[in-house]
Amino acid sequence: MVTLNHLSVEDPDDGAPLLPVAAETSTLTTVCHKQQNILKTESREFFLSRKENLATSLILLIGFYLAILIPAYFPLNNVSSDSDDYQYPKDLALLNRSALLLLRPCQPHWGLDHLKSLSCSKGLLDIPVFVQQDKPKAWNLTPPLGLQGSEEHLALALAAMPQPGLPPSLCKEDKCRRCVVVGNGGILHGSHLGSHIDQYDVIIRMNNAPVPGFERDAGSRTTIRLMYPEAAPHSADEYKKTSMIALVAFKSLDLDWLTSIITKQPLSFWSKMWFWREVVDDIPLKPESFKILHPDIIHKTGQVIQRYAQKQGNMVPTLGASAVVMALQMCDHVSLAGFGYDMQHPEARLHYYEAIRMGAMKAQVVHDVSAEKLFLRDLVASGAVTDLTGAL
Repeated sequence: MVTLNHLSVEDPDDGAPLLPVAAETSTLTTVCHKQQNILKTESREFFLSRKENLATSLILLIGFYLAILIPAYFPLNNVSSDSDDYQYPKDLALLNRSALLLLRPCQPHWGLDHLKSLSCSKGLLDIPVFVQQDKPKAWNLTPPLGLQGSEEHLALALAAMPQPGLPPSLCKEDKCRRCVVVGNGGILHGSHLGSHIDQYDVIIRMNNAPVPGFERDAGSRTTIRLMYPEAAPHSADEYKKTSMIALVAFKSLDLDWLTSIITKQPLSFWSKMWFWREVVDDIPLKPESFKILHPDIIHKTGQVIQRYAQKQGNMVPTLGASAVVMALQMCDHVSLAGFGYDMQHPEARLHYYEAIRMGAMKAQVVHDVSAEKLFLRDLVASGAVTDLTGAL
């Protein structure tokens, strides 16, 4: 039955209106919206959770790689004396012996007189220390054992040097002279020998061994620094208390580098490409402060050490051993500090200024450190030199 007044239609089967009530439609719509919102919220939380997990994973991964790469590319080499974990000398007996040695009167020709007791002494007497312009020589060996093939480069370097030879202050006839050769060995770390080292007339160092920050163990000044271009200190502070630089020429380009340093005319970019390591363009010292180590020092030192070696051939000694032979030519008393590689303890410190361990020395094949140690031991046993740190 249809009632026109109410405009309603009834279903004869269930009595319910054929068209849904508006309120019920609104309720269903609200439920659907809530369900959609819940799904969106859950999806957002799911993706946010994944983003957070991804970010956390990336942070952990980066941290892991940094923990590996930072020590490799930026090693904590320098061990500042201000942060050392020791307060007292490692060996008071050695320190006291060093003090007593300085109290003894200087005796002329002490080192050479005792050197003559060794069978190898003949090859170590009367060796020129620095190359001189007024004493030309026909070189028959190439650098570093000679200067054959580098004559033109040598001439230019000598022409730029006001005083290429041994300065009057280092002539043996001038006075009785005490010298100390400061090696780079880790045995020097913790020795507290710095104040003793500074009392010597001549202090010899090698390559880029640092002084600032290590004065307590290594002293504060330098008379002669033996080095080649790639090992020249980059910090200007290293040259503040330095009297002389003595170049050890391993190639012709090393002499060109020295000329550029003296004349303040940097090498070309192409020339610098031939160095195996970046070299400095400037050293804040006067031209008269630069010398060239005579190759005979290297050559004859190598010849003597060859007698202690198991292999035959031209021996290239370390600058440390060469510096000892150089010191014997111009000093009456020669002392050593920081010498001796303890190959029996690979975990021991290799150098006094960095954390590299002794085991790294086994990787090098240029020098025969075992033969050098035997040679230096003989020098100490003969009385020609004194070992301040006791590692020989």
